Amino acid sequence: MPTTPHIEKHFTAGETVRDVVIGMSDGLTVPFALAAGLTGAISQTHLIVTAGFAEIAAGSIAMGLGGYLAARGDAEHYTHELAREEEEILTLPEREALEVREIFRTYGLSDEESATVVESLRKRPKDWVAFMMRFELGLEKPEPSRAWKSALTIALAYIVGGVIPLSAYWLLADAHSALKLSVVVTLAALAVFGGIKGRFTGAPVIRSALQTSIIGGLAAAAAFGIARWIS
Repeated sequence: MPTTPHIEKHFTAGETVRDVVIGMSDGLTVPFALAAGLTGAISQTHLIVTAGFAEIAAGSIAMGLGGYLAARGDAEHYTHELAREEEEILTLPEREALEVREIFRTYGLSDEESATVVESLRKRPKDWVAFMMRFELGLEKPEPSRAWKSALTIALAYIVGGVIPLSAYWLLADAHSALKLSVVVTLAALAVFGGIKGRFTGAPVIRSALQTSIIGGLAAAAAFGIARWIS
């Protein structure tokens, strides 16, 4: 009797989603807060748009650079730990074998049950190193182009997010009317983005949408209030 094969579907683009979340959330929030703050102090929409785009340019570069440096740091850390594990397997094999047994003990296996695997790993040094990197240190080998991809993804997501709150100031000449439209558009974008983020990350969609909208709204309200108070 034919059976339907069991196919598991797992989401595997976690790093890309993380970069989009970082860039888009800041891109929606920071220029929105800046525009709201400037609206509380000045009324010239062209100045607000100019300042907003200057912030988007600077913010996207800074965020992209931060993503690049973080990914490079992860890669350098992995390379350093890899070299150390390779050396320890050559110079301290007994200690490393003991560490393998200790790892299996955390999964409820006795030393007798893990002995076969330990002996098998001893004969395959590369697999032994890979095992220690994954299960002892919890490190995955980074993709070679990860740093540049991370930088570009974060920067582009920041730009896309930043254009949304500023779009209202292109359409309306009155800064306060533009702010009202910007609030509606940006909060809607934050809710949609939060919901999509929740869908990909496994968090409740409605809760994620509300959290993202509330955080962005509070940031803009605080910036507007401070600028209004100072002016």
